[in-house]
Amino acid sequence: MFTGIIEEIGNIKSVRTGADTCILTVSAQKILSDIHIGDSIAVNGTCLTVCEFDNNSFSADVMPETMRRTNLGSLKSGSPVNLERAMSANDRFGGHIVSGHIDGTGIIKSTKKEKNAVWVQISAKSEILKYIVEKGSIAIDGISLTVAKISSQDFSVSIIPHTGEETILLKKKPGDIVNLECDIIAKYVEKLCGFQKASGGISENFLAEHGFL
Repeated sequence: MFTGIIEEIGNIKSVRTGADTCILTVSAQKILSDIHIGDSIAVNGTCLTVCEFDNNSFSADVMPETMRRTNLGSLKSGSPVNLERAMSANDRFGGHIVSGHIDGTGIIKSTKKEKNAVWVQISAKSEILKYIVEKGSIAIDGISLTVAKISSQDFSVSIIPHTGEETILLKKKPGDIVNLECDIIAKYVEKLCGFQKASGGISENFLAEHGFL
């Protein structure tokens, strides 16, 4: 599990692709301090498993499904990426629950400065927008952010200077693709509501039948 608080900006060292494989190698510093084979690291919000590492980089296999769902397929040598290690049990929970399982991508429509902040407007498909609510949480390229505005076609977030400096979001421009992970709670609520509808809902008879009464 991650929290969406980016630890450092790394750079793609190499992208090795074969007939059935893709291996990303990422240059980093801070997150390598306690790295192990099998560790989970979020790269632009995408949970990847460390398969190799050395003193200045780590490598991870990327499966085809991940390439389809994310913007990792557009990365090349030198591309900057947001990095976060999986949360340890004694860490502060500074962001929100982020699984590292990307729901899909969005496209940056515009950026606009307002005093010390920068507004970023992102378009997305309806199957993603349905989970996004104003003042709710969203992970954009792995960054935990609060939704400030939403419409039927897009949503907007406001970026403070610290977030702008410590992540790659404001380095992007209109037309660039970003990874999106919606609040996991919304997806579970939808699933449970669908179950209740299919089963006729939770009634006194339902509770009695399943031993709750």
